[in-house]
Amino acid sequence: MNFDLIVFSHLRWDFVYQRPQHLLTRAAKERRVFFIEEPLPAEEIHFKLRRDPSGVTVCVPHFPVGLSPERVQQLIQQWLETLVTSQRLENYAIWFYTPMMWPLAQHLKPKAVIYDCMDELSAFKFAPPELVQLESELLRKADVVFTGGHSLFEAKRGAHGNVHSMPSSVDCLHFGQARNAQPEPTELIGMAHPRVGYIGVIDERMNLELLGDVAELLPEVQFVMVGPVVKIDPATLPQRQNLHYLGGRTYAQLPAYLAHWDVAMLPFAMNESTRFISPTKTPEYLAAGKPVVSTPIRDVVRPYGERGLVQIASDATSFAACLQRALSEDQSECNARADLFIAGMSWDLTWRNMEAEISKAIFKRARIATQRPAFNAARLEPLSPNAAAAQRPTPTSSATAIAATLSGSGGSD
Repeated sequence: MNFDLIVFSHLRWDFVYQRPQHLLTRAAKERRVFFIEEPLPAEEIHFKLRRDPSGVTVCVPHFPVGLSPERVQQLIQQWLETLVTSQRLENYAIWFYTPMMWPLAQHLKPKAVIYDCMDELSAFKFAPPELVQLESELLRKADVVFTGGHSLFEAKRGAHGNVHSMPSSVDCLHFGQARNAQPEPTELIGMAHPRVGYIGVIDERMNLELLGDVAELLPEVQFVMVGPVVKIDPATLPQRQNLHYLGGRTYAQLPAYLAHWDVAMLPFAMNESTRFISPTKTPEYLAAGKPVVSTPIRDVVRPYGERGLVQIASDATSFAACLQRALSEDQSECNARADLFIAGMSWDLTWRNMEAEISKAIFKRARIATQRPAFNAARLEPLSPNAAAAQRPTPTSSATAIAATLSGSGGSD
């Protein structure tokens, strides 16, 4: 089915390459995709649009500091009206990664509302108090809901009648490069082996105490952390001579780092913020051919731990013991089993399954709309087509002014 997408996200397109980028890059091959980010501060009001090489159009509102939330919402709503008009968006769906942006789009008239729930955001550090209420509103309006893992599916399926578990997948060809010779990243040259590595955001979901304790228990092992530090004070990171924080790296660079590690790890904390996570890096590590040790995250234990593809440990002593075992064991048999398991976990297949469900939701909404007449609220009588059209909102003069900003923004930042 032919439909465009307007996507609202709390994650920046250029932050960490993860679920939104994998899915929307594939969506953009056959349709227009507009990725709306949260506002950034600026001296004057403007909206920047740029066409990413993936085909996705990234849209970033910029506002002066001090504007009221109500004014910001009004300006974005007016700009969205202009976007829909100027881009001649007729058959489009709206897609949300955060319920916090739901109020921005309530005035739009999409063919379907999609909620891709990749995390339980209300459990994260600094979560806005109104998030839970806004998610309830979004769930009432959504035509289809996807979850990024099975635990989230179990948590959300009672709140909506059309929820589908779409666990994060893996680009096996990309991460499989780590099984072949790769140039050694500069920071690793001269670093002793064995090496144990982590790739991903370092935030409140990380068990920093366990990380420090394991590094102390295994002083001969070098621990390499690749990823940005977010929402926590870098000064709180444990410091050891064998613990190395390299910062974020691009998606394209990751196989080279994995190629020069001996074991990969998932040292997550067991708390509310990790209760429903389904780490994308689990299958990525396996595709790279690395032994994996993880704390008992539910969506890692099931299925990876239960199938013997990942070793599970809940404290520093057992985590260190699992790492030592992983370093000494032959990985070839586990790799063979892992390859069979992740063979059916491609992002292409996940996107096709999601696209099919979105098409069903659009068809269902259209069918219901043809069976339901428009009513005059005062007289409870069907409206004539001309009267119904007269009640549709028209762009305001402010929206017309924003059109000049939109048309002058060009195709790049």
